[in-house]
Amino acid sequence: MSALKDRLRADLTTSIKSRDEVRSSTLRMVLTAITNAEVAGKEARELTDDDVIGVLSSEAKKRREAATAFADGGRAEMAAKEKAEAAVIADYLPAALSDDEVAALIAAAIEQTGAAGEGMRAMGKVMGVVTPQVKGRADGSAVAAEVRRQLG
Repeated sequence: MSALKDRLRADLTTSIKSRDEVRSSTLRMVLTAITNAEVAGKEARELTDDDVIGVLSSEAKKRREAATAFADGGRAEMAAKEKAEAAVIADYLPAALSDDEVAALIAAAIEQTGAAGEGMRAMGKVMGVVTPQVKGRADGSAVAAEVRRQLG
C-alpha cells in the first residue's frame, strides 16, 4: 500500500468538497496516471511510494514542458494553467535539491566510482550511482549535464 496514494485520494475528496477546480482536476489526472502505471505491463501491481513519486515527477515534468511551450507560443493563459497544475503536483514531491547539492552528490559519486580522469566513458557508472539519490528531487537532464561538466 502506498501512503502517498492514499494521501492523494484524501486530498482529492477535500478539494472536490471545497470546489478547488485546479487541485481536484490535477489530482484526478495524477491518480489516473498512477492507476495506468499500476496496470501497465504483464500483471497489475500496487505501486510503492517510490513508484508514485516517479509518476508524480514525470507528470510534473510534462506540466513544466507544456507551460514553456505555451509561453513560447504566446498562450499565457494556458501556460498559467500548466504552471498551476505543476505547483499542485510539487506539493506531493520531496523537496527539490539545489544546484550545489546536486553538484556535491555528483562529485561524491565520481570519487566513489573512481571515475575521475576516465572522461565521458564513466558517464553511465556515475549516473547509475547518482540517479537513485536524486530521483524525484532534481531534473534528470540537468543532472546529466552536471555529470558531463564534472567528467569533461
